[in-house]
Amino acid sequence: MKIMIVDDVPKIRKVIIDMLKNVEAEFIECSNGNDAIKAYDEFHPDVVLMDIEMKEMNGIDATRIIKRKYRDAKICIVTNYSDSFLTKAARDAGAVGYVLK
Repeated sequence: MKIMIVDDVPKIRKVIIDMLKNVEAEFIECSNGNDAIKAYDEFHPDVVLMDIEMKEMNGIDATRIIKRKYRDAKICIVTNYSDSFLTKAARDAGAVGYVLK
């Protein structure tokens, strides 16, 4: 299994990987939405855990672009924002889940 973790804070990416240490997986790390799109094209991960607020491109826009190219992409938003507007925006962009950090 390939899991892509997209977050601009390296410490958060490490925490997520540590939480999933019992999952037999290859982890791909990205620090922004632009890198996530490129990495998705190259690695085709099984699951993407995507932050919302990042420099260069946010997670909602990156999710929308990835889902346009790869309809079967499984992207879950992982964020600090408990906001109904963002939850709806994530769903509209094609995210399959919305989890609070």
